[in-house]
Amino acid sequence: MTQSIFEHRLKVRDYECDVQGHVNNANYQHYFEVTRHEFLEKVGLNFHQLHLQGIDAVVARVDIRYKIPLVGMDEFVCTVKQIERQNVKYIFHQEIYRVSDNALCAKAKIEVVNLMNGKLSKPEVFDQAFADYL
Repeated sequence: MTQSIFEHRLKVRDYECDVQGHVNNANYQHYFEVTRHEFLEKVGLNFHQLHLQGIDAVVARVDIRYKIPLVGMDEFVCTVKQIERQNVKYIFHQEIYRVSDNALCAKAKIEVVNLMNGKLSKPEVFDQAFADYL
């Protein structure tokens, strides 16, 4: 695993697996989202509190590359490797590694935009919070 700006450790729950015993593809997006929310907490932003202030970070696009499947009870680390700012969006580069052998299981590029009271706006609150990571 290469250097990350943030890591969050999780464990596969049995109900997240499909009939083949692999984590269902949609759950990887959940893992990536949980990790982004935990990252926000680290930089002093609370996703729910932002919403109450009329500030919403919403996913605009997701590209996930599946490499090796996770299975029930696997422990894994979900990372934020890098954050890019392009115009009014942030792009999060994230990866998931299985703890037992450090295998890369999935990688994602997730584009997020900011809404202020439901309207697309500059992500100034995020600019300040992410300043050390850009």
